[in-house]
Amino acid sequence: MLTSASTIWERVAYYTGPTVGGLLNATCGNATELIIAIFALNNNKIAVVKYSLLGSIISNLLLVLGTSLLCGGITNLRKEQKYDRRQADINLLMLFVALLCHLLPLLFQYVGTSAGDIADSSLRLSRVASIIMLIAYCVYLVFQLWTDRQLFEAHDEDDEEGDNDLEEVVIGFWSGVAWLLGMTVIIAVLSEYVVQTIEDASDSWGLSVSFLSIIFLPIVGNAAEHAGAIIFAFKNKLDISLGVSLGSSTQISMFVVPLCVIVAWILGIRMDLNFNLLETGSLALAIIITAFTLQDGTSHYMKGLVLVLCYIVIAACFLVQRSPSNYLMAIKLDFSFFCVTRSLYPVEIMMTLPHAIEAPFVENPV
Repeated sequence: MLTSASTIWERVAYYTGPTVGGLLNATCGNATELIIAIFALNNNKIAVVKYSLLGSIISNLLLVLGTSLLCGGITNLRKEQKYDRRQADINLLMLFVALLCHLLPLLFQYVGTSAGDIADSSLRLSRVASIIMLIAYCVYLVFQLWTDRQLFEAHDEDDEEGDNDLEEVVIGFWSGVAWLLGMTVIIAVLSEYVVQTIEDASDSWGLSVSFLSIIFLPIVGNAAEHAGAIIFAFKNKLDISLGVSLGSSTQISMFVVPLCVIVAWILGIRMDLNFNLLETGSLALAIIITAFTLQDGTSHYMKGLVLVLCYIVIAACFLVQRSPSNYLMAIKLDFSFFCVTRSLYPVEIMMTLPHAIEAPFVENPV
């Protein structure tokens, strides 16, 4: 199935060019993320929404791009792999805008006001920033597809001249798009089941919800999309690989995330852009490392290896992290044990608990 999906994406890119082809690839892949987020919002699982979207961005920047550069560099050891820096620059610029919109609500925690005022200010800023991000992404699409499309497809003719193994086109453009939409619908049907069972899987596997949502879900949910980017890198078509990985990250950060905030606003759910310190810090480091990696317009396997290793370190961080839900469970168990052994009233017990343990109970105030 992964090979078939990558072949379909290659056929679509044959008709549309690497820019539009990568955008369609990323859109079909991210439709799954959006559907999972909507199902999770309906179940009021805000943490799952934030974790899964954050994991998709980090996965595309480090794992997908890193694996593509690594495999492409190993396969083309005697060839210098080049890509269009202008495509990478505009995507990274949009990612830095998204990072700014995530950092400012986080910094509200350190201004010294009351917790209620901080939550309200962060929520209002997140909703305003989400509207601005959606407008910026629409302008980005106009810039990429219409007004300055020639900047992104300047290397198309060179790539076509250098291809000596062009295969006969066996599928039309609309047929390829139909296949992509069909696979997206199939995956979307399974998304509701994934959302409903993620907490049970966390308990049965002994893994935190943050690790499953940030690391496991993006890898499994976007496997076909990831495989397509890697296969394009094998064929020395890095522009399409960059269009998939960077384009997908930009689309999630500048479109899917703010759209979820707006949808939650409509549903009366208080979802903001504050992804907590560790998660936002991981996102910032992933964007900065990717920006340094893509600054010279050339690629080799060492760059890909560094990106993959950075992703492994971040994955290990969330693997060993004790999530707030697990911490709450431990507090409840200690609370119950204390009740049984000391035979005290709950009110008396709560008076003996340190005030510091109240923080996990207000992770997402309503």
